[in-house]
Amino acid sequence: MPDVQSTPDVRNIPIDQVGIKDLRFPVRIRSQAGEQATVARISMTVSLPAEQKGTHMSRFVALMEEHRAALDFATLEALTGNMLARLEANAGKISIAFPFFRQKAAPVSGCLSLMDYDVTLIGEMREHAFIGSLKIVIPVTSLCPCSKEISDYGAHNQRSHVTLTLRCREAVAIEEAIDWVENQASCQLYGLLKRPDEKFVTEHAYENPKFVEDMVRDIATVLKQDPRIAAFTVESENFESIHNHSAYALVAFP
Repeated sequence: MPDVQSTPDVRNIPIDQVGIKDLRFPVRIRSQAGEQATVARISMTVSLPAEQKGTHMSRFVALMEEHRAALDFATLEALTGNMLARLEANAGKISIAFPFFRQKAAPVSGCLSLMDYDVTLIGEMREHAFIGSLKIVIPVTSLCPCSKEISDYGAHNQRSHVTLTLRCREAVAIEEAIDWVENQASCQLYGLLKRPDEKFVTEHAYENPKFVEDMVRDIATVLKQDPRIAAFTVESENFESIHNHSAYALVAFP
């Protein structure tokens, strides 16, 4: 049958990325706690030379249908390399976004519950060089230092989303990145709390106030100390409890 995609194109315009976006697909994720089954949204693209009319879209899906290994940075590198070979491309990118669940124990009662985090694994390859990136949205509590300072009692606090994007020289576990952020917040979040736990998290946040600026600076200080991280962006959005807007800060390194 005619292969229209492989016919010549005369417009002399190369395409940086072409492929499929938001393929919903079951995957297994390998982390420190073992393997976890989840459902991901996958985008897969390759570069297209100026002289080629189109790419072969079905090959992206076929590659995922054949993939059986649990995903981590090592298997993502292999998958990205296989994609370039299958599509006969010299550059490509795979983005795999999924909910990641982690079991946490409440701070006083020890009750176990699951917390969910939005995670994206990103693999890019150009001229046989692989770059792995990890992006995580981590919900935490922040308590306002100014509110605490000026109030006779109490202080306003809120739930915050910290978005961490890491470009890695070596593999970084999802749980490691979550710990870095949660340890710098006014307090962590938990799926299930009893009354003694609620007392603990409320008082812990009060004793550990953080501006949105404090949050991103403290996390950035931790990240700079890890030689596995080549570059990072850390963002914090505080969903303010006494304003009809969010407070926001971002640090990018380098």
